[in-house]
Amino acid sequence: QCTYLEIEQVERTHAVVLSRPAWLWGAEMGANEHGVCVGNEGVWTREPVGEDEALLGMDLVRLGLERGGSAREALEVITALLERYGQGGSCKEEPVPFVYHNTFLLADRTEAWVLETAGRYWAAQRIRGEQALVLLGGRGALSPPPSLTPAPAFAEGSRNISNQLSIGKEITAEHAGLRQRARSQGWWSGDGEFSFAEVFSLTHQPARMEAAKARYRAGKELLQQHAGHITAETFMAILRDKASGICVDSEGFRTAGSMVSVLPRDPALPCVHFFTATPDPSRSVFKPFVFVDGLKPAPQVRSPTFRDDPAKQIPRFQSTVDRRHELYRRHQAALGLMERDQERGQQLLQTLRDLEKQGLEGMNALLGGTVAPSPEELADLFFDCVEAEMKFYT
Repeated sequence: QCTYLEIEQVERTHAVVLSRPAWLWGAEMGANEHGVCVGNEGVWTREPVGEDEALLGMDLVRLGLERGGSAREALEVITALLERYGQGGSCKEEPVPFVYHNTFLLADRTEAWVLETAGRYWAAQRIRGEQALVLLGGRGALSPPPSLTPAPAFAEGSRNISNQLSIGKEITAEHAGLRQRARSQGWWSGDGEFSFAEVFSLTHQPARMEAAKARYRAGKELLQQHAGHITAETFMAILRDKASGICVDSEGFRTAGSMVSVLPRDPALPCVHFFTATPDPSRSVFKPFVFVDGLKPAPQVRSPTFRDDPAKQIPRFQSTVDRRHELYRRHQAALGLMERDQERGQQLLQTLRDLEKQGLEGMNALLGGTVAPSPEELADLFFDCVEAEMKFYT
């Protein structure tokens, strides 16, 4: 059972960790036990968006993670389900529908992909060589680095997306009917090279797309500034950049959660996924998560469930419920303190940065081989970090 549709189950699904809007089934971004990471962005193209309920892009993120053992497999899962069921339905918990199509970033230890869609049509680009993959636009960051040293630096090269089509002529795979669709609609003559972004982008872009262009350019420039020496801390700093519009703290479309994943090429080393689980990363803590047996649940970051959930009643979204989890509540109260008392607020922010630094240093030691934490310690890692953050808020 996805957000709106029920689809066929598969024999086996993988363990996943998800950062998601609490009202729906899918996720904005996440990772699975095999080191596959997927994140999505909304996009508007020449293909009309439909209010008819189908799969959300966020459902496809989760399905790709649950059913894909590699980035390529996740891509195949998403495109097959997209072609079969389509995408559509409101992407926001409000009575007035908010509908978009999706672009995706997919990465594992060895390769990365950009997947962009327009209705049931799609194009994918493989990120070749030892390049890093970064998800920007206020969502998170994904990166497959080379083998790590105690102070890991990722291979030179990067790729970012932000609410617009970005795959041009470098198409690795595509929907079988993509070019025929473009010709039949008069969007492409059939002559010359085919550019997905040029052919399927809207001729007259809505105002929101102009802001997306600025974010895309800023993300690319910020990555280029650090080319050759990008670390997890670099990604966190970029995701906190407000001047570029990547980090948004306004109530309307603020950054709801952020993620940075470190994916060592050496399969003997664990992947480490950092999540904020709170909005506005400039005032949040990135906390490390590692897949191990016996993981300790973190109920502090699980939103409540409701028997008569307005997202599941027909018609939908006719009432509102408080979906904030415990960490979110305490984080919001702390933001109020920061705004009322700047001196105490700065002290709290520095304390939180010190907590985050401990997590990063622990990751470097783990991946560098200088420490070997017990499975029990890794199983409690994310829970303990959340508990420490909550204590600082009180």
